Amino acid sequence: MEGEGRASRARSSGLPAGGAGGDCPGGAAPLPGSSGSSALLPAEVLDLDEDEDDLEVFSKDASLMDMNSFSPMMPTSPLSMINQVKFEDEPDLKDLFITVDEPESHVTTIETFITYRIITKTSRGEFDSSEFEVRRRYQDFLWLKEKLEEAHPTLIIPELSSHKKQGPGLLSRMGQTVRSVALSMRGVKSRPEEFMEMNNFIEIFSHKINLIDKISQRIYKEERDYFDEMKEYGPIHILWSASEEDLVDPLKGVASCLDKCCKATEKRMSGLSEALLPVVHEYVLYSEMLMGVMKRRDQIQAELDSKVEALTSKKADTDLLTEEIGKLEDKVECANNALKADWERWRQNMQNDIKSAFTDMAEENICYYEQCLATWESFLASQTDLHLEEASEDKF
Repeated sequence: MEGEGRASRARSSGLPAGGAGGDCPGGAAPLPGSSGSSALLPAEVLDLDEDEDDLEVFSKDASLMDMNSFSPMMPTSPLSMINQVKFEDEPDLKDLFITVDEPESHVTTIETFITYRIITKTSRGEFDSSEFEVRRRYQDFLWLKEKLEEAHPTLIIPELSSHKKQGPGLLSRMGQTVRSVALSMRGVKSRPEEFMEMNNFIEIFSHKINLIDKISQRIYKEERDYFDEMKEYGPIHILWSASEEDLVDPLKGVASCLDKCCKATEKRMSGLSEALLPVVHEYVLYSEMLMGVMKRRDQIQAELDSKVEALTSKKADTDLLTEEIGKLEDKVECANNALKADWERWRQNMQNDIKSAFTDMAEENICYYEQCLATWESFLASQTDLHLEEASEDKF
């Protein structure tokens, strides 16, 4: 989390400010909504306009506040931009808390776009205040991610789901592609065994998590179809009871059971869509990002291998090559150490997140089936008692 922690220290200037053009747009602009109307969207709205210009921002300097506001009870999710992130130097010290929430739609005469509120709360002495607040657009998050990857190529940076149509210029993209292809053609001659194991793990993990994602989406769709069909049965039984005088109570009882089961099913679907599906999809994105991390590590290694090979064959200035090789060796060592440290943290978090998501889902399923079973058993028991009473009356 070192790279993420460093980025967060930039406070209100940590992301690019509003303006147009340039690699890091700058220049403050009016408060959101001053040039057009704005409407607050519900938290689940995450569809983003990826082709936006950069955003107007504002900052808030708050007086020192009670650190009890760092409530551990605040809902957290690793899955989306509606998220809270904690940075920790020590296991029991949570002194930097960042929240991304409140997507807000802005409508101007030129464009419509969405911004997100970012609140940073901290007790660290290097900050001027204990709380900062800004609004940023999707493009700003992409910019930050790109800068973090440039500065820390082998740190595991949380992935954004990017379908951005605009990007670097054609020549820039061609140059990056040529360099990547050239390095990949050379190959890595001395990749350490531990990174071979990492790469194999990522490939297997990617295959499995993508499969789980597809199955989970299919289950949710089937559950939705089942719910849509079941909720029609209650009214049907109510209408049916109007034409069957002898079956009024049983038919209305069935309708009541169906209604209760519909509500339980809807609750279970909500848990599936809000808890399990986002976790699984988040790690689908992580699997893609991890492949990029390994690729960047291999590129650094391949560059070192090519310099060593050139020095061995004496194809260039040996003094210059020796100096470059020394720098590259340091770069490779730093990249490897950063990846190894972040890898262990990521694997532990991944195991905890996925275990928690599936355990919670299993518990919800158990509660769902118990609730539906109890509903129908209660109805059947009441009908049995009624029949026994009627039979007793007929006997006497």
